[in-house]
Amino acid sequence: MDTANRIAIGILGPEALVNKVLHVITSSFPSFHPVARICSVEEAPAAAEQLLSEVEVLLITGPTLYRRVKEQVITPLPVHVIPLTDTGLISALYRLKSEHWHSPSGIVFSVDSFTSSAIGRIVAEIGEKPASFLVYDGQPYPQADELVKFHTEAYRSGSSQAALTTESEVAEALTRDGIPCEWIKPTDQNITVVLERALLSTETRRSKEAQILVGMLNVDDFGKRLQFKGSEHDIQRFKLDIHRKLIDYVESLDGYLTHLGADEYLFFTTRGIFERETVGYKTVPLAREIWKSLGLSLSMGIGFGRSANEAGTHARLALRRCKEAGGNTCFIVREDKTLIGPLEMADSLSRDLSVTDPELLKKAEDAGMTSAYLSRLLTTVARTSKLDYEVHDLAAILGITVRSTHRLLLQWMDHDLITIAGSVKVPKGRPKQLFHLSFLKNV
Repeated sequence: MDTANRIAIGILGPEALVNKVLHVITSSFPSFHPVARICSVEEAPAAAEQLLSEVEVLLITGPTLYRRVKEQVITPLPVHVIPLTDTGLISALYRLKSEHWHSPSGIVFSVDSFTSSAIGRIVAEIGEKPASFLVYDGQPYPQADELVKFHTEAYRSGSSQAALTTESEVAEALTRDGIPCEWIKPTDQNITVVLERALLSTETRRSKEAQILVGMLNVDDFGKRLQFKGSEHDIQRFKLDIHRKLIDYVESLDGYLTHLGADEYLFFTTRGIFERETVGYKTVPLAREIWKSLGLSLSMGIGFGRSANEAGTHARLALRRCKEAGGNTCFIVREDKTLIGPLEMADSLSRDLSVTDPELLKKAEDAGMTSAYLSRLLTTVARTSKLDYEVHDLAAILGITVRSTHRLLLQWMDHDLITIAGSVKVPKGRPKQLFHLSFLKNV
């Protein structure tokens, strides 16, 4: 993907944490172009110096590295750090207990980088006793060797039975010495919060906040829905209901809406507002509201551009992509014509399972079918009226690999949820099987 219109962010830290940050950026922050440097505490200042001319913002994966960089590197760039949080500590504690002790009562854990007061507050929330934790109270930002010595002495003397540390080097050293330990790592949510702050601090981001966004909305299968209305008055009320919902949504975006005729609408808002509304281009809240109130699905094309004309052209391209994908989705076309999407609409539009036969839900659950899978299948069948699908089609609907889909299909056949409806001949290779979703026949 072209990186010219993405914001360069430098990432410094140990390999495991850098990879974790990269994963979050890939899945949730398409505006970022990450430039990573794997480094130790001693190497961090030099690595930061190298990145200053390449990036707009720096993200450092831990407080010790952050302190070393701030002490030795002078930079006008915004610098952010992933903080130590209670969620990381609780997660590490849970993993340590699950792996080593079925009955952890009486176990004492040595822990570094947290103060005694912070530990007391955190453990009170999860029902633990402060006396179960031996807290390092030496100098701030200690060297790794000092932390290894603290945990080792506590374990060898019998003062603790396991260690919790925020430093990967310390965790590796303790593991080599046979001391039960767990590395306190930030959760994906911790990383997401810091990345959001980093994004908002960049000059590029601030300039794009006010950029005009053009959106095109199309009501899927609008003509078919009108055929079921009994009178012209019913049709007009139905159209007014749709228009009212869309006006409310665009008003929440501080935007402007206009009806282009029939089933198509055009709206304008700013890029910053839309990004916040969609939680970083992940989900479209309007979709769920429209489905629950009117039983309709939408196609939404969003366009960014350096001019209103360019943004409108890109919105039309994005809407065309939505229709090619079968509707009920949203795509974004950026200034460089790269694509973001599809945004989450299927799950939000999923049919309300509370109106589904409880026996069907129980049968599906016993066969290993999650509520998310069932919702997607229900929505697709309701929209297309089809019950026969090839494995590749089902994989696309469920959002999983073909291999995983094959495994699920075997389970579902064993529980009589689906049957083989036949096969489709192809020019080359073996015929493709068609799977009949018989359990949804009367839904």
